[in-house]
Amino acid sequence: MMHRARILASSGTFIALIAAGSWISIPLPPVPLTLQTLFVLLAGIVMKRYAVIPVALYVLLGAAGLPIYHNGTAGLGVLLGPTGGFLVGFIPAALVAGLAYEQESPEWRIGGLITACAIYLSAGAVWLSYSASLSLLQAALLGVAPFIVGDVVKVVAAYTIGKRVT
Repeated sequence: MMHRARILASSGTFIALIAAGSWISIPLPPVPLTLQTLFVLLAGIVMKRYAVIPVALYVLLGAAGLPIYHNGTAGLGVLLGPTGGFLVGFIPAALVAGLAYEQESPEWRIGGLITACAIYLSAGAVWLSYSASLSLLQAALLGVAPFIVGDVVKVVAAYTIGKRVT
């Protein structure tokens, strides 16, 4: 179990890392490929179930107007736009990755990271479909397919880093 001071310090660190990860991107329309998701996964690895705190705060701070989303964007308009589902999906994804990392089993941990990716990709595709008036298949082709290889790399990187820090 994490102590409050460590939760606070780790939360601040991961909010900053997720925000920094939003600037490291490959612009793919309508949803850019960023490193935010790597830091969401790492938050789960380091903070376990408490990873939901910095990730939810990141989403809330951006929605409140702090320019911490992709390329310094902010506001409810971003959450209502094509990338909003991915951002909101980060919250349950962090929780799932964190809960998986409370288990000692490598299978649980890897499964948790993969499931976390599936959660934010699914949430993103559903919202992209709705917000951009696309079919679910079109949204999956635009908002999921281009990210699968990158997410596999991020899962491997997060798991590898996690073996060093946990």
